[in-house]
Amino acid sequence: MKIAVTTSGDNLAAPLDSRFGRAARILVYDTVTKGFQMIDNTQNLNAAQGAGIQAAQTVANAGANALITGHCGPKAFRVLHAAGIKVYNCEAATVGDALNQLEDGKLQIASGADVEGHWL
Repeated sequence: MKIAVTTSGDNLAAPLDSRFGRAARILVYDTVTKGFQMIDNTQNLNAAQGAGIQAAQTVANAGANALITGHCGPKAFRVLHAAGIKVYNCEAATVGDALNQLEDGKLQIASGADVEGHWL
C-alpha cells in the first residue's frame, strides 16, 4: 500500500503540513518496501486556484491508496474520493508520527472535506 503524506520536509522526521493543496511536498510511503519517494508540490504553493485539485491528481498519479494531511477542501476531496484514495485528517507533529497513528488504527477515514475551498 502507498500512503501520501503532506510535508514541508524531505524525510519521515519532517513536519506534517496541515495544508493539502499548498503543501510544499508530498511524501509517498510504501508499506511493503518501507521506502518512500518525495514529490515536489511547489507549483501549487502560490496558485490562484486549483491547488487542491492539482495536488489530488498528483497523489493519484503516484499510485497512493491513502492520504494523510491536516485538512482537505471539497474539490480536492472529490477528486481523491473518485480515485478511490482514502483521506485521513491528522494533527501529528511529523510524517513518521502520522504513519504510526495510521498503523495503530488511531486515524479515522474522513467522510468529507473538513475545510472550505481556498483555505490557507
